[in-house]
Amino acid sequence: MRLNYNGKNIQVTESLKDVAEKKLGRLDKYFDAEVAGNVLFSLEKNARVVEVTIQLPEGAYIRTEQSTDDMYSSIDRAVDGLEAQIRKHKGKMQKRYAEKGKSIRFENIPSMESQVEETSKIVKVKRFALRPMDPEEAVLQMELLGHNFFVFLEPDMTQFGIVYKRKDGNYGLLEPEI
Repeated sequence: MRLNYNGKNIQVTESLKDVAEKKLGRLDKYFDAEVAGNVLFSLEKNARVVEVTIQLPEGAYIRTEQSTDDMYSSIDRAVDGLEAQIRKHKGKMQKRYAEKGKSIRFENIPSMESQVEETSKIVKVKRFALRPMDPEEAVLQMELLGHNFFVFLEPDMTQFGIVYKRKDGNYGLLEPEI
């Protein structure tokens, strides 16, 4: 696995890179192809945050963000979180990659109980009309409804957008490329 290391409000030392490389190396057993990943170390107030994003060959992503008071503990928790995601989504990934040639070694992923598969069903479908509005109005509507995200139609009515509340308290805007 090729990893790219970045730091935000922190100097990324060689020892930090070495530990992350060793710990994240545990994930190599899950992948056939050479995959790329980004590791972002950041210091936010009293929290040491590690964010790991791994891009699979077919364009899918596996991502985790872990925060503790120690950077090395955050790395451990990030690796555990990524392994849990791989185990949880093993069945879905097998279906996706079965026809396209394997990029994941499924024999190395331990099976989870079937109860996980049962909990990932769509249990409710909600239909609503999209209204044209700008992103600022969409954020206001989202806050008024108390939701984490809000789907809206752009003012020119050619595409839709999604605003969402980020963990840091700010807002994000997703705009599809057509």
